[in-house]
Amino acid sequence: MQKVTFPNTNGLDITLAGVINFPEAFDENQTYPAVVVSHPGGGVKEQTSGIYARKLAENGFIAIAYDASYQGESTGSPRQLENPYVRTEDISAVIDYLTTLPYVDNDRIGAMGICAGAGYTVNAAINDRRIKAVGTVSMVNIGQMFRNGWENNVKDSDAIPYIDFGSVSRTADTNGNEIAIIPMAPLKEEDAPNEELRQAWEYYHTDRAEYCTAPGFATARSLNQIITYDAFHKAEAFLTQPLQTVAGSNAGSKWMSDDLMERAASADKHMHIVDGANHMDLYDGKTEITEAIGALAPFFSRTL
Repeated sequence: MQKVTFPNTNGLDITLAGVINFPEAFDENQTYPAVVVSHPGGGVKEQTSGIYARKLAENGFIAIAYDASYQGESTGSPRQLENPYVRTEDISAVIDYLTTLPYVDNDRIGAMGICAGAGYTVNAAINDRRIKAVGTVSMVNIGQMFRNGWENNVKDSDAIPYIDFGSVSRTADTNGNEIAIIPMAPLKEEDAPNEELRQAWEYYHTDRAEYCTAPGFATARSLNQIITYDAFHKAEAFLTQPLQTVAGSNAGSKWMSDDLMERAASADKHMHIVDGANHMDLYDGKTEITEAIGALAPFFSRTL
């Protein structure tokens, strides 16, 4: 592995931080397929995205896990901004960097993500044709989740107060008040509405996987962009790259993977269901990750 930093080329005056994982017997004089791995909302590269990047490297890929703009070891202010449009563009910025590396084959670059990082990956692929193949794990379309709830049981119109709250928060932030925050996962165990989201609290706020640069919240002003964002916008026309989704059979978030499978224009699209797994099991469960990689690694080998 090699820790790297590089400029975000999207004009934000931000430096992105990442970790490149190399395959066994790496030879810098050869070229390799590469995969960009994006972390969940509220996460960092040292957590689940780093695990998947390492596993992909074990299967022969250059794999880079990175911190989103404003988060982790990447720069940018305000800290913990979760702007989905920026996070989508971050993926293209990482690809920009990969194209400068002589050992990366620019014609064999893929991308995958976990949770919201998977949704951002899909949106990046819709916009950036350099992404030749797309993988997702426990995918969340962050706009859908915030609008419609974890289990798709809330109407769009019920989310209007959250846009209002985001707007008020922007004014408060600009005028020097304490920056308001929203949880990306439950900040307290008692706040979790179900066992699956209790495990999200456990993941981010206990020894299970907590990390010092991942506080698990976002700025409230992020709601303005999140609520109206659709990671799958125009997927029925422009998401033509090969697609491999992975979801747990018991995941409350599975409906978002189902939605993409229906909407994606790709003629080469497949879903792998991990039987008995919930959303969080695919973050760090050894058996579940092994099964997920068992679907993703052959997929990327075939398509890249």
